[in-house]
Amino acid sequence: MNIRKVAKIVALFLIAVMVLTACGGGTESGGTGPKASDLKVGVVCSAAGQNDTGYNKALVEKVKQLAEENGFHAQIVEPTSGVQNALETLAADGYNLVFSMEYDFEALVNGVGGAKPIAEQFPNTTFVVFNDNPNVDEAGNVKHKNVYSVLFNINEPSYLAGYLYVLVNEEQAKLFGDGYNMVSPDVARVAGFVGGTNSNGILVFGYGFVQGMNDAAAELGVKYEYLSKNDAGFSDPALGSTIAGTFYDNNANVVFAAAGVVGDGISSKAKEVGRLAVQVDANLDEQQPGYVLTSVLKLTNVPAETFVKALVAGTLDQLDNLQTFGIESKATDITDLSVIEKFVVDKEAWAAIKAKVDAKRQAIGSGSLKVVNVQIGETFDPALCPNVVIK
Repeated sequence: MNIRKVAKIVALFLIAVMVLTACGGGTESGGTGPKASDLKVGVVCSAAGQNDTGYNKALVEKVKQLAEENGFHAQIVEPTSGVQNALETLAADGYNLVFSMEYDFEALVNGVGGAKPIAEQFPNTTFVVFNDNPNVDEAGNVKHKNVYSVLFNINEPSYLAGYLYVLVNEEQAKLFGDGYNMVSPDVARVAGFVGGTNSNGILVFGYGFVQGMNDAAAELGVKYEYLSKNDAGFSDPALGSTIAGTFYDNNANVVFAAAGVVGDGISSKAKEVGRLAVQVDANLDEQQPGYVLTSVLKLTNVPAETFVKALVAGTLDQLDNLQTFGIESKATDITDLSVIEKFVVDKEAWAAIKAKVDAKRQAIGSGSLKVVNVQIGETFDPALCPNVVIK
């Protein structure tokens, strides 16, 4: 074994925090490829880690499940030496499919420090990235056939969450009983947003939320304020609690968390002060029952299943390099609101609100309602949301 191979194996053990090996029945890959037991799938987690509130966790759990069912080897990596090193190590070790969950694409797609792109160095490894489409040139042509981009139309359920919040806030006196300390609309109308990074993958949540707020506010003839902080990171719940506390102190009745486990602190603060939070990724409505209005679902297990099944079947090359998952795919939506509903006093007013939200969902599904999506290069124009003042 040469020195380079030994170094790669050592590096792999240094960056991997957990290895899952599934030894199932070795299902054949559609009869045309290797046995499933010969395949290897890697997951490089984002900074939030594999046990986050859902973004990494949902995909990791799905990969583990499919590994056990199909008999392939799966490895979950929380990189301590950077995403680039993790991707290079897995690819050099012959991994067939690697999911990269971090918002870090430069080394993979373009190369850094004079090195060739990782995708070019390892053409036999298929890489899947999330929340952007970096694998196209200025003309829109695919750069590397072995790089696939996953986008979630998360702008759509974010719109529904914003629309829902305004309707709920305006009817708060009817909806909520003891245990809440909401700011009356007669005093102020405010919402807060906390994002992990100032990137399109995070801003898409906030802009969709604003558009939904605006439409509901316009219908009701009122105006709202929108407070935001987009550099909270993804790993500090205490920071989330602090930021949310500031927003609640400034009359926000809801804080929308798009920041990994930072959102845990936001939900806790919502309960503490008797107001509301909106969570993301997984269904976290039970995290603080009655104080999480809804969760904006971004279910990474859906694309995980799409790609792993294609790998096992030997049909990866039949997939488009850009895969988009919207409300109709069941990978995105808001929750069914069954948890918050248990705490609602006026069921008739609540039913009317849900009907209005469902009408918006149907309009999005039919294409008659368009929600801005900055992930695909669309520009958010605050002037088109005159009923929300962005601060």
